[in-house]
Amino acid sequence: MGYVKRMTMPLGVMFIVSCSGSQPPPPAKTVFDPLTQELDRAREVQKTVDEKAAKTRQAIENQARGDAP
Repeated sequence: MGYVKRMTMPLGVMFIVSCSGSQPPPPAKTVFDPLTQELDRAREVQKTVDEKAAKTRQAIENQARGDAP
């Protein structure tokens, strides 16, 4: 009976260690990946357009106040 008690803990630890992987598996590709990539690209384009619009708006305001360009 003492032998079973002594082997239970190391066997449990070895089982847990053997089941844990060193690296998580890569995420599985889904049907929606191309769509999410397109949305990300569209957000980047919108960000660029917004930045250009803000610069143009600022230039117009500076010109209206008579500031030097």
